[in-house]
Amino acid sequence: MAIKNPPSATVRQKVSRELREYAVLAAYLYLCFIALILYKMALLQTQGIPFSPFGIAAVKALILGKFILLGHAVHLGESHKELRIIHVIALKSVLYLLLLIALSVVEEAVLALIHGKTIAAALTELWGGKLWQILATSFVMLVILIPYLAFREINEGTDGKLWSFVLRARTRS
Repeated sequence: MAIKNPPSATVRQKVSRELREYAVLAAYLYLCFIALILYKMALLQTQGIPFSPFGIAAVKALILGKFILLGHAVHLGESHKELRIIHVIALKSVLYLLLLIALSVVEEAVLALIHGKTIAAALTELWGGKLWQILATSFVMLVILIPYLAFREINEGTDGKLWSFVLRARTRS
């Protein structure tokens, strides 16, 4: 969404814009995760295995959405403005993926401590025997990040006009 706050914006306006951006981002992530869950449900159902973690997808969308906004707050990947927009999108997608992986590992460590496990045990469980699953999940997350960051970069490059273009009524000729 990447709507810049004008210098004269009040705290209330800034909070409102950030909450709106968070809601849109979390909804986008949730829709992407639901598509993946429905696919996984279909595959597992053929094997007689019940699976429907829709609540987990919502929580994960909220957490990852906040992590992404944290990346925006620290201006992740912003130092490469001289690059072509396609390169900026690719670079930011990889940087945000690395941020999400790092913060997800921290999240797992904190959850381990809350549940009385050691961090080493949690990380062993996280990485042990799940390498292909982690690689696949990371690749899917990269594919989810690319359109989001592309839309954000193009919107910024058009001074916020992309949103007004996308949301305006179509004119028929």
